Amino acid sequence: MIVRLAAALAAAPLARSRAAEVAASDARLDTATTEYGGSRCYVARPRSGAVRLPTVIVLHDERGLGARMEDMARRAAVAGFAAIAPELSSARGDEPIGNLVALTDQVAARPESGKLGCLGFSSGGTLALELAARRETIVAAVAFYAALPAVLEVPRIKARMLLPLAENDPEINTRVPAYEAALNAAGVQNAIHVYPGTDHDFHDDSVARHHAEAAALAWSRTVAFLKDALP
Repeated sequence: MIVRLAAALAAAPLARSRAAEVAASDARLDTATTEYGGSRCYVARPRSGAVRLPTVIVLHDERGLGARMEDMARRAAVAGFAAIAPELSSARGDEPIGNLVALTDQVAARPESGKLGCLGFSSGGTLALELAARRETIVAAVAFYAALPAVLEVPRIKARMLLPLAENDPEINTRVPAYEAALNAAGVQNAIHVYPGTDHDFHDDSVARHHAEAAALAWSRTVAFLKDALP
């Protein structure tokens, strides 16, 4: 935990201004701020979409729910999903996963929610994996360069898994072989992609480690994966 926090703090000076890929005023979308499971959430969905839509829970990294994560929710909505991005950075201890479980149960019970998936970055990716092990209503999980949970949780996972990883990320990658072996042993359908020449946070266009080509490919694979898993 100390190492991950240090990495997040080290990234802060590298932050740079960015333009949203999908503007908050985009006429294709309806957006709002609401509360699910006791957490403030940014919600985006296609304006012309069906009443019932596949739903993706978008989980922020160590920097919390900010402009980038709201943009990621809108990008998911443009791709055809209802997207819900909770603010979990103020939670402590086991509160983030507890709040996320409560959010998932509440969202799953709503008539407008189709199949549920989750998409997380860094610490949010870890939460996505933990959530998949706790709720069978999650049928697909994407975890970008996430610190991997204990393999003991893997047999409880029923979701399909996609793990986009950075090549130069030894702290994360050293645990991947054991986690992949556990997924395969448990019969969990998974795909793991390592992006050459990339570092942790390569998908984040607000930091200097951003790798535009790899980020674009990883996002296209993410959308394809979620569309296939959440028809």
